[in-house]
Amino acid sequence: MTKSFMNDASFLKNEFRISTDQSLLDFETIYNYLNDESYWSQGIPPDRLRTAIKNSMCFGVYKQDKQAGLARVVTDKATFAYICDVFILPDYRGLGLSKWLMQTIVNHPELQGLRRWSLATADAHGLYKQFGFNEIIRPDRWMEIFTPYKPV
Repeated sequence: MTKSFMNDASFLKNEFRISTDQSLLDFETIYNYLNDESYWSQGIPPDRLRTAIKNSMCFGVYKQDKQAGLARVVTDKATFAYICDVFILPDYRGLGLSKWLMQTIVNHPELQGLRRWSLATADAHGLYKQFGFNEIIRPDRWMEIFTPYKPV
């Protein structure tokens, strides 16, 4: 995985921070974005999202104390990590926050030495390729059960 190339200090100076402290997460902001604006989680029931957050390693992006973005990592912290629900709110886009967020995730001390990282995206391939992600080499070895949420 890619090692640090972005200047953490420059983001901190501009009053941004990334934290894995779940008590800082603004659930309403996260839910509203995922349910109303994302293409991947529309229709997610609030209780299902609360459970997903509780059982994930969440990387919240904040401007001062206001939620600016999020990424969830579903992981055993030993062999595997699945990155999902990655977003930066529209007011904070174009500042390099998504790159900084990915850099923070792949360099996190509890996520080093993993055998496999995975994620799914419809439109951010360029971002993730910068951090070593590629299309699945052997898709014939992967299987899934996919049950999309039904928007309410």
